[in-house]
Amino acid sequence: MTEADWQALWLTVKLAGFTICLLMVIGLPLAWWMARSRSVFVPFVSAIVALPLVLPPTVLGFYLLLAFAPSGPIGQFTETLGLGSLAFSFPGLVIGSMCYSLPFVVQPIQVSIENLRSELLESAATLGAGPMDRLVSVVLPVIRPGLITAAILGFAHTLGEFGVVLMIGGNIPGETRVLSVQLYDHVEALDYAQAHTLAAVLLVSSMCLLLSLNILRRRGWVAGTLLGSAREH
Repeated sequence: MTEADWQALWLTVKLAGFTICLLMVIGLPLAWWMARSRSVFVPFVSAIVALPLVLPPTVLGFYLLLAFAPSGPIGQFTETLGLGSLAFSFPGLVIGSMCYSLPFVVQPIQVSIENLRSELLESAATLGAGPMDRLVSVVLPVIRPGLITAAILGFAHTLGEFGVVLMIGGNIPGETRVLSVQLYDHVEALDYAQAHTLAAVLLVSSMCLLLSLNILRRRGWVAGTLLGSAREH
């Protein structure tokens, strides 16, 4: 692997790490609301969350690019704050990756919360546990399989992103050129030897993540896969 390949690999891992950390923080309360709320807006929000599962990534990336551009609503807001444009930047990639991997994180957590028995929370409240105590001592331990599943699936999904990151970030070395884009560059240059190497890295890493997920699921440490969660839901 060349120096540019290693740089793209590090950027990809960093992007996946930032994306999952932020998605876990945002996804838990969102999944809780979707699982427990009786609001008429739940079906609409659920559809938005699941949209990246069926929407071509280039479509999502295109609209995010328009929003991030200096003339777009988000771009104008960040320009007003002195943060510059999110288009063709690493923070823009993180936001785009969060949007694209959102259902892979939210849905497993949502299914775990839906399977959480209300009697456990009521018993904890009867014993004097406050909301934060119930969250730490009851909710998080019970839904831990869903949390682990969400983290693994979201990380694996972010590793292989191409359309969204290319539309939003372009191809800037060290800034937005992730592993999938670097692979595309090698193929365009007919450098199939390097392309095989990067493809193998993505293939093996994704396979290892999914294999670990299946092993943990068989041992009862994680929830079902996204397909299994959707069936349960």
